Formats: sequence, structure tokens, C-alpha cells
Amino acid sequence: MTKIAILTDSTANLPMEWVEQYNVRVIPLKIHWGNETFLDGVGITPNEFYTRLSHSKSLPTTSQPSIQDFLQAFESLADQADGIVVPLISSGISGTVASAQAAARQFNRVPVEIVDTRVTSAGQALVVMAAARAAAQGKSLQDVRQAADGVVQRMHLFFAVDTLEYLHRGGRIGGASRYLGTALSIKPILYFDSEGKLDALERVRTKGKALQRLIALAEEKANGRSLNFSVIHANAPQVAQEFREQIAQHLHCNDVFTLELSPVIGVHVGPGTIGIAFYTEEL
Repeated sequence: MTKIAILTDSTANLPMEWVEQYNVRVIPLKIHWGNETFLDGVGITPNEFYTRLSHSKSLPTTSQPSIQDFLQAFESLADQADGIVVPLISSGISGTVASAQAAARQFNRVPVEIVDTRVTSAGQALVVMAAARAAAQGKSLQDVRQAADGVVQRMHLFFAVDTLEYLHRGGRIGGASRYLGTALSIKPILYFDSEGKLDALERVRTKGKALQRLIALAEEKANGRSLNFSVIHANAPQVAQEFREQIAQHLHCNDVFTLELSPVIGVHVGPGTIGIAFYTEEL
């Protein structure tokens, strides 16, 4: 039977039970805070991160894994795999895909397929799980790659931030820059476009209206089809839980799960962010 390994990065923030069940390897991005460097999700947990962020006068920066980091991961996985599929954070907001592609060009022990998910967080996690399930069924390298690509093509990720300040300071603001300077009560709804870059969809007046608009967007995209769905939050577990309950009442979902944004993504969107990631079942 063909054995295909799955490698992703820490911004997917996969639940540990998924990592263990499907034997997914996770390569961490890095957070630089003053003179300290943390591995995302390893050296600092989301709770620790947001507690420190609330008291910090300076905003941390982030960086992608190096080419060498990827080469080491490839070498380790090649000992037990016939091929490696690597779904990663969008190339539109991170250099992680570029690092992985450069490493893959230097690596020839087993074939490596790099998948630009064009999203991150739970959207990326859904892509990873589609690939991991295909791999667990003994599918070929190309079949596992196609399973991931199929989800990428149907993926939608929308989110509402409490403030654009974090995206602005982190240099990831993209098309949302036109909403800078708007009233604090205005909640921008952002999304990943077809190139995996951040753009602004619209503004709503309150957090409650933003959540209702997110549900309406999912209903529009679903068009009567069932969804594979996740709620995303940044240090807002209670809001996320209530939002998840609303979604279950409005949408036909195969499953609805909740993922917290990894610290690396939290650096750029800030606490209080709520979002949705989903894709439709194939016709």
C-alpha cells in the first residue's frame, strides 16, 4: 500500500487528536518578541500569547520556517513514506510556501507536493484533513494532492476583526486598508480572495451584525448544499461557542467545529476576531 505523509504548518492549529489520529507532521512558524523567539504553538500557547499581548507595549513580528527547516522535515518523513503532501498557509500572506518550494527543489528522496491553500487557520485545517483522510485510505500521491486541491477550490474564509490596527502594523492589511481610520464601532468583514490575499468585503456597524452577516454569506455560498464548516476565534471562546450554536440552527453542516487562531495569526488580526471557514460538498 502507498504511504503518503502529510506535513502542514502551525497556523492550521490542528487539534492534537487530529494530529495523532492521522499522524500529521506540523512545522512551526516563529514569533519574535523583543529579544525572544517562540515556536508557534510550541513555545507559546494561545492563552499565554494573548495574556502577554494585552500587557505588551510592543507588537511581536512573525517569520516563516526556513528552507532548512523544511528539508529536515522532508528527510524525517521520507524514512517511512513514499511521498509527501504539504498543505500550507496562503502564499498571499506568508513566505512559507516559497520556503517549502525551495526545499522541495533540493530534495529527491521521495516526491513532494506543495499545496498553497490560499487561506490559513481552520480553512487550512479543512484542506489538511481532506488530504490526511485520503492518505489514510491508501490513496496515491496524486490522489491525495487532488483531494487537497478540490477543497482549496471550494474553500471560503470570512472573518470580522475588532480593529484593523494589528493587520496594519503587521503589514498584512491588503485591500482592507481603505477601511483604516473608520469608527471603532464599525466591524470590517474580510476574506481571502482567489489569489490568497486579504481583502475587505464590507463594513457593518456592530459585532452582532457582523456575525449575522457571516452566517448570511455562508448561506449564499452553500446555495442549499451541505457544508464542512468551522468557526474561528481569537481569544473569544464564549462568543465562538454561541456563534457555533447559531450556525447549527441556520445551516446544514456535516459537522461544525471550533478552532482558535494560532498565536502567529493572532499577531496580525488581534484578539476578538471571529470568522468562518467552510466548503461545500461536491455536486
